[in-house]
Amino acid sequence: MRSEEIEIRTGGTERVVDLTRRIAEFCRDEQDGLVNVWVPHATAGVAVIETGAGSDDDLLEALRTLLPGDDRWSHRHGSAGHGRDHVLPAIIAPSMSVPVLGGRMALGTWQSVCLVDTNVDNAVRTVRLSFLAG
Repeated sequence: MRSEEIEIRTGGTERVVDLTRRIAEFCRDEQDGLVNVWVPHATAGVAVIETGAGSDDDLLEALRTLLPGDDRWSHRHGSAGHGRDHVLPAIIAPSMSVPVLGGRMALGTWQSVCLVDTNVDNAVRTVRLSFLAG
């Protein structure tokens, strides 16, 4: 198994960050197997979604509706409504595996692997990529 960490700067704003190109580079010299994407943070997740056509903004808006940034949360440190960020990984998982065939992720035409981060208190994220041959 091969593994690598990448650092993502979210700039302290709610963001959906497309990781597809970085993951593709990581897998380029491999053959068949699985690439695992893991976000070791309690307030972020990874998702497969279409980007660039408004879906990433729609996802953030849906999360704002589902997880409002108000004072209803028991978890209260950080910025207002930060407790919602700690619920996010229960809805958008902090990891996923994607099949790799001949060194290329087996994604559909419009699919991208993205970091989903609603935590404005943490402007830098780590993502661990691991390749398991098979």
